[in-house]
Amino acid sequence: MTAALSCAHCIIFFTRCGCIFRKTLTESAYLCHYRLHRWDSRYVNFNIGVKTVCIRRITDVSTNCPVRCASSNQPNILNVFNRPMKRKQKNWAASLLDGEKYDYIREEVSGRIADRVFDVARTFPVALDIGCGRGYIAQHLTKETVGKLFQVEVAENALKKAVKSEIPTFNILADEEFLPFKENTFDLIVSSLSLHWANDLPGAFRQIYYVLKPDGVFLGAMIGGDTLYELRCSLQLAEQEREGGFSPHISPYTAATDLGNLLGQAGFNLLTLDTDEIQVNYPGMFDVLEDLKGMGESNCSWNRKPLLHRETMLAAAAIYQEMYGNDDGSVPATFQIFYMIGWKPHESQAKPAKRGSGTVSFSDIGRVHELQSSPTENENP
Repeated sequence: MTAALSCAHCIIFFTRCGCIFRKTLTESAYLCHYRLHRWDSRYVNFNIGVKTVCIRRITDVSTNCPVRCASSNQPNILNVFNRPMKRKQKNWAASLLDGEKYDYIREEVSGRIADRVFDVARTFPVALDIGCGRGYIAQHLTKETVGKLFQVEVAENALKKAVKSEIPTFNILADEEFLPFKENTFDLIVSSLSLHWANDLPGAFRQIYYVLKPDGVFLGAMIGGDTLYELRCSLQLAEQEREGGFSPHISPYTAATDLGNLLGQAGFNLLTLDTDEIQVNYPGMFDVLEDLKGMGESNCSWNRKPLLHRETMLAAAAIYQEMYGNDDGSVPATFQIFYMIGWKPHESQAKPAKRGSGTVSFSDIGRVHELQSSPTENENP
């Protein structure tokens, strides 16, 4: 009976995700990819109603490779990111004895996410952190703002090292692309520097919308498209010069315009998007690569080149220093961060006025002060 229930959940889940997926094929080249995961059944019973989800990875027995999903009217669907590889990278980074020294970007961005939570003048009884890592956001929140926090992370080593917080926290090992929660569960959902590794970003936004309560808010931060442009250009120029061509060595990221469109299509309203840049100076290019590895942010694209020749790497380091180097000999690395806020619609939210209800013409905007200061017809001179 349990197996039957698990299969039923699996069918329901993939039917819903399949609809999401087929609807988003035209979003962009790298957002329309989709992948199924291996069996991972977890039966969790929280008082907010966590849904049991059975996720199955479908493989071709002859090739032992994941089967590519396709519909009758859409092309074959491929993965951009190797999610099992990303999980290994995060687990390896979280297992480092001195892993905390690589968390400076996450710490900074998580603090800014918490500041945005405090700007919302309300209390959130139940909140969710997607891609929590070691609990970077939880350590900045207070019990006066959040009642209890559920933390979702794909890397078990990160959850084992989660920092303590003054608010009650519940750690859940799950994939960010498949949230095992019921509809209208959370008052607040936050995510910091995790969703840029999602293969189906539109589907992830729809799932966030699904588990968010009406009038609930989603606050997130993602890596932007101009991140590490110094490293990207240096590697491309060096590889072109030494090997006669280049391969993508930096993972693809989304643009701000696409992000707003995807949030709107997922159903969110009252959207707010802003961008910020964090520039960090390093002794050299190899120090940049070392810190990216320690963050668990190494490239995990399927089409990545597994090996770069020594001469190419040395040439890239020299180009990096020559093109972007500072006067003191250090080199900068730029991290572009997109911050997003979206609300799930509710009847209590402010709505735009009806068309034609305006009382002042655009042609009179320059005379607003005149109109305000002039006496009305009913006033005595």
